This record gives sequence, C-alpha cells and structure tokens, in this order.
Amino acid sequence: MMKEINEAVRFIQEKCSLRPLVGIVLGSGLGSFTSEINIAAEIPYHAIPHFPVSTVQGHSGQLIIGQLGGKPVVAMAGRFHFYEGYTPAEVVFPIRVLKFLGIETLLISNAAGGTNPLFQVGDLMVIRDHISLLTWNPLLGKNDDSLGERFPDMSEPYQKHLIKKAHEIAHRHQIDLKEGVYMGVTGPSFETRAEYQMIRLLGGDAVGMSTVQEVIAAVHLGLPVLAISVITDIGIREDENKITHSEVLEAAKAAEPKLSLILKELIAGL
Repeated sequence: MMKEINEAVRFIQEKCSLRPLVGIVLGSGLGSFTSEINIAAEIPYHAIPHFPVSTVQGHSGQLIIGQLGGKPVVAMAGRFHFYEGYTPAEVVFPIRVLKFLGIETLLISNAAGGTNPLFQVGDLMVIRDHISLLTWNPLLGKNDDSLGERFPDMSEPYQKHLIKKAHEIAHRHQIDLKEGVYMGVTGPSFETRAEYQMIRLLGGDAVGMSTVQEVIAAVHLGLPVLAISVITDIGIREDENKITHSEVLEAAKAAEPKLSLILKELIAGL
C-alpha cells in the first residue's frame, strides 16, 4: 500500500511543486467549484499511478492543485464509489495520497437524498455524524501502521470546531445551513420507500453513496474532516415522484454557489 501511495505522491509532486495544506473532495454536480481556484496544475486521474478513474456523470476526473483563499489546496474534481466496482481500499486510495501530499484538513462535499421531513431540495446540511453500518469498512484486512492505528476512534469523525466555523460563515451570509446525520449506503440504486423510512427511523437525516469510507480513512490517517451535503432530492415523496440522476445533478449545481462561499471562507480562515 505505501509503495503505491509513494509512487502516486512522487508523480504528482513532479508535476507541481506546490504543497497543499487543504484537500477538497467534490461530489456529483459540484465540479464547477474548481473555477474558484487559482490553478497551478491539473492532472487527470488516469495519468496518476494506481489512481482509480471516475466513471460517473458529473465527475470530471481531475486533480486540481492551486491557491484558494490564500491557502495552497488540492481538489478532487470527482470521486470514486464502491458501486463503480472499486474495492473500499481503492475508493479511499486518493484520500491517503492527499494526506502524504501534505494536507492537514479534509473538506468533503456530496449530493444526498433528504430523509428529514424538514429538509427541502437545495438545502445544505453540514454532517454532524454518520452511520456506516450499510457500507464496507475501508480498513478491513491487515492494518498498515504507517497509515494509522488498528482501531481508530470514531467518536468525532467530523470536527466540531470546523462545524462551528461553517455555521458562523453561513449565518454571516444568511445561508440556512442545516445539520444532521448522514447514512452511507452502497448504491447504485436509489433507496426504496421502505428503506427511506428505515433510514429515518435509524436517525439518518440524509442518505448517500459516498463520503463514509473516505471519512473513515481520513480519521485513520489523523486528518480533521468537515463534510457538507447538498440535499438534491427528498426521500419521502409523492407516489409518482421518482428520482433521476439528472435531477440530482441539477439540484447540486443550483446549490453550488452557497456551498462554494462557505468552503472558500472556511479555507481562508484555517
């Protein structure tokens, strides 16, 4: 594992000498955020040794390195999912690479379905906690002590001080930032009505097919994490109201300016 990570890191560093302090993972329909970055280098995933390749519409598949808010950053314009056929270790491989590139904070965004009846399409939800019982843990198998300890504590996977900063920024700009619990599932099918009801009963405010494995790997690496979901559809729906991926992308794009504003100011204040 470390051999492959080091080979990917060396390749990226040969392409760009900038050492990022903040890593950003952009979810479905949120790739336009990269226009906010003063770009020093763009590296396609397929060129990076051992990197997976995005196969999902709305994920451009580029590693973007540059400056944002006066800070050196690296952004993943597109992520990887278990449902694409990748193993959990492959899904989180880029997170490990970002850590060894030098990042000290990880910011994650995603598109999620709302199961909290108070949510509306277009809302932003900062993730307070997650439920990972329906996903495969990326730490399965022999532990690599150079990445982290065998049994990482998950009592605070999302850092409270970063959540507080996000709320302060949102309040300052009159953005209604929700807060809640994210339920991770494998996908790729959207949930049934009964599954949406189960998720709500278990305490989930939103559900999605990403993020959880990335966060577990980040905590294992000792990285502070903040994650924000764009609520792109509502799980509790009228009988004939169905969910499509294009609908998800459209809702994410519409909410992107609010998310971009929060992330930009958060990075500037780190």
